[in-house]
Amino acid sequence: MAVKLFVSDIDGTLLDSGKKVSEKNIEAVQKMVERGIIVTIATGRMYRAAVPVAQELGVDVPIITYNGALIKTLRGEVLYEKCLPPEIVVEVTNFFEKNNWYIQNYSEDNLYFPEYNDHAKFYENSQKVHGQTVGWDGMKKKTSHVCKMLGISNSLEETEKISAAVKKEFGDKISVTRSTPIFNEIVCPGISKASAIKILAEKFNADISEVMAIGDSDNDLPMLKTAGKSIAMGNAADHIKAVCDYTTGLCENDGFAEAVYKYVL
Repeated sequence: MAVKLFVSDIDGTLLDSGKKVSEKNIEAVQKMVERGIIVTIATGRMYRAAVPVAQELGVDVPIITYNGALIKTLRGEVLYEKCLPPEIVVEVTNFFEKNNWYIQNYSEDNLYFPEYNDHAKFYENSQKVHGQTVGWDGMKKKTSHVCKMLGISNSLEETEKISAAVKKEFGDKISVTRSTPIFNEIVCPGISKASAIKILAEKFNADISEVMAIGDSDNDLPMLKTAGKSIAMGNAADHIKAVCDYTTGLCENDGFAEAVYKYVL
């Protein structure tokens, strides 16, 4: 299969949490670009936190952020955006406040916390961004251009419990997916990395069979199932590996670069 568009997840795929992209992974990306392959990233991260990674890679194409809710170029051109309705943002915030669960949102690509606790500190450190603490009432006023809300918990068990409760409460008003064992990502229905790669494939006149994707988490699953060929990281769970065509090494061992040289170049 000739690869025309190569799409990669960031965290757990291109880099370990809180670290920079390795030289081996950057070199692999550049070799694909030299070969004429369009390389981009698809992440649950906010746009502001994804841009430095794209710049490290040296790619100058639209990037997929907020789990598919925003596709934007490094120059600031918005190709696609789907925000949560303000009333839903308020309802979700109320639900998390009532249950004493942590949630944060991203209004106008700014990060807001109800309180500055360990979850907020962890997120800032891992994503290399700074947020603002506005309280629960303040959160309900930050409803403009919210592409995603993110719940953070203490364990996979708690994440699954919260996810089930949110799905039961809101049904098809929202979509909930897990990007790490402690992250619940909340976006509009129909939004995913899969919907985003279809948009980009059309933009670049690539058939979906010419798209290759690589990832490691549940929020990568739609993209991995949709792409013509898919690669699971060695650190991905078994159910992720089961849907992919190939499996590569661990993120910490530059499994991304290994996959590029083995399956693309």
